[in-house]
Amino acid sequence: MHFKLIIIMVEDKRTQDILNTAREAGATGCTVLNQARGEGVRPIKTFLGLSIDNQVDVIMLLAEEHMSREIMETVAEAGEFDDTPGSGIAIQIDVEDAIGVRHQIAALAEAVEDRL
Repeated sequence: MHFKLIIIMVEDKRTQDILNTAREAGATGCTVLNQARGEGVRPIKTFLGLSIDNQVDVIMLLAEEHMSREIMETVAEAGEFDDTPGSGIAIQIDVEDAIGVRHQIAALAEAVEDRL
């Protein structure tokens, strides 16, 4: 079984909704890194040297390769990533090898078999 690492950066107030959506699309778990900061096309505005920006969470999902694109598209739609600037982004990276995912493989085997 081959995996992709999906990395999602989203406003912290939307994290739980994104996690719920990802699970509904087939994600079996995640890691959330809190209190990241992102900067887009326009620099962050400051007031007296203090930044006025939203906190961002980084969500990392290890997804089976046949399910990864659907998970990304579902999350992007739920988070309005393409519709609203600054709402979030999602990328995926090939995973060459993974250890400690035996329980995920068992849970995913039937779901992946149904898709193929």
